[in-house]
Amino acid sequence: MADYEPKILTILCNWCSYAGADLAGTSRIQYPSNIRVVRVPCSGRVNPQFIVKALRDGVDAVWISGCHPGDCHYITGNYFARRRFYVLKDLLEYVGLEKGRIHFSWVSASEGKRFADIATLVTKEVKKLGPRKKFVKRR
Repeated sequence: MADYEPKILTILCNWCSYAGADLAGTSRIQYPSNIRVVRVPCSGRVNPQFIVKALRDGVDAVWISGCHPGDCHYITGNYFARRRFYVLKDLLEYVGLEKGRIHFSWVSASEGKRFADIATLVTKEVKKLGPRKKFVKRR
């Protein structure tokens, strides 16, 4: 387990969080390479079924990041995302998924350091949990 490296699906909104990740990269701010980024137009457009499918297919955690409240390019998309994913997180924990497998954050385009800090925090937290054993599809 000491050499365990988690797979973390990271869903970033195009206008803020993805730009923050890009800023972290262009500023050469170090963060773990465990995250796999999917860029979406808005965090409010992410269907919870995508997260459930990713977990079922074997990722160890999912991190969704959007614009700060009040800064959404699509006005209220991040509010929909916040409500949707807190409910999903609670539901998945209720049915037995360990706490700490679903993460949600706000990162703006100018917060490259914050993006790297959250990526590091999420990776450390998931690493402590170890590989998932529940809700993984058997092949």
